[in-house]
Amino acid sequence: MGIAVGTKEGPVSEPNVVPLIDVLLVLIIIFMVITPRTPTGLPTIVPQPPPPNEKQPPPDNRTIVVSVLTGGKIMINQDQSDWNTLGSRLFDIFKERADKVAFVKGDDDVSFAQVARAIDIMRGAGIDHVGLITAKIEAGQ
Repeated sequence: MGIAVGTKEGPVSEPNVVPLIDVLLVLIIIFMVITPRTPTGLPTIVPQPPPPNEKQPPPDNRTIVVSVLTGGKIMINQDQSDWNTLGSRLFDIFKERADKVAFVKGDDDVSFAQVARAIDIMRGAGIDHVGLITAKIEAGQ
């Protein structure tokens, strides 16, 4: 597949497309092999509100909710805690439980960095699933 030399009417040239096809096939194979990876975050459980005509079930007394309050305060259900003892207290609570599920709730004025810090401490304490509680879900909307 070279260049045609010419005819009686003058020189005629034809482009050599074989190398272009080879490059195209290599590019197609590269794009087929390389798949974009979607970033994954922390696994979370988002509680769903009950339907509007259904009464909300009573809260389970085994449910653990870590509340991140303004001013750097932390509460485990109704008990006051601090950042230094949060991990050890959660480890003590969950060391004999089979279900390692807890929820985290942050005030509106708290930055997400503090909520993420609480989630990180909870995961370090051995909690497998961390659910998020928002104001809308808590209000039942």
